[in-house]
Amino acid sequence: MIIDFEKIKEEVIHNFKGGEGELDTRNFVDENNKIMLSKLKPGASSGYHVHEQNCEIVYIISGEGYFKYDNIIERINAGKVHYCPKGHGHSMVNDGRDDLVYLAIVPELR
Repeated sequence: MIIDFEKIKEEVIHNFKGGEGELDTRNFVDENNKIMLSKLKPGASSGYHVHEQNCEIVYIISGEGYFKYDNIIERINAGKVHYCPKGHGHSMVNDGRDDLVYLAIVPELR
């Protein structure tokens, strides 16, 4: 199965999960996974949230910033992967000058 993000309508979300600024995202969702190609604008963030029922894998395509993972700050940039296991929390901040572009996968754990 090919997922063509160019054919998925882009959504603009302000203050994602209680964060700041703008997130542009194209999402594929089925009963097993949520797969998102997203851009976090400069100065924007996702709000801190805990993955109680699932986990999340985030591959950074371009840009830079950091995750607050539990109580740890972790710098990220292109080519790095952030993993938030079930039962842990995180938020993402784009403190760079360019869009922070990433592919995120949230499997629905059973």
